[in-house]
Amino acid sequence: MPNRAAVHASGSGKQGGAYKEIVEWIKALVIAVVLVFLIRQFLFSPFIVDGPSMQPNFETGERLIVNKILYTIREPKFGEVVVFDVPEQGRKFIKRVIGVPGDKIRLEGDDLYINDKKIDEPYIKEAVEAAHAEGRLYNEKGSTSDVAEVVVPEDTIFALGDNRSDSTDSRVIGFVSDKEVVGRADIIFWPLNKLEFIKHWTK
Repeated sequence: MPNRAAVHASGSGKQGGAYKEIVEWIKALVIAVVLVFLIRQFLFSPFIVDGPSMQPNFETGERLIVNKILYTIREPKFGEVVVFDVPEQGRKFIKRVIGVPGDKIRLEGDDLYINDKKIDEPYIKEAVEAAHAEGRLYNEKGSTSDVAEVVVPEDTIFALGDNRSDSTDSRVIGFVSDKEVVGRADIIFWPLNKLEFIKHWTK
């Protein structure tokens, strides 16, 4: 009888240990899920590039990490690459900030003017020079893609795609509200051979 009791007690201990381990695993998984949710909701979020509008700097299929907290601390700046919601289309766009509140924007062919000053755009410099070497404009749709002159209202940004001839941006959808801006694209994490921090050009 004593031997049987000992065996029974030993079996209960093993079962109890297995149960505790399962509970600990469940706790860890729940915590992990909650952390991922909080991080994606408030800090960082993945984004997949879809379309040619940001070529040559971003290609379809590239996966980015979007910093969602930065613009709760400060406003977007010229040259930063941002992701924002487009409610009318039910999806998100990735574009570059060209104008911030108070800026007077004018785009004539491949020449960008902000507050009547011609602005260098190093992020498309090589692409523009290559187009000119072929005897054409980079923003080759001409007057239909030009911006006669607009002033950026408060609480909005003016955003353009780097691929000016093939981009649905503020020339079409208008100014982007601060409330629609998801965050700044900060890291390319896929494909792995393109893993890098995204450079943001400022004037």
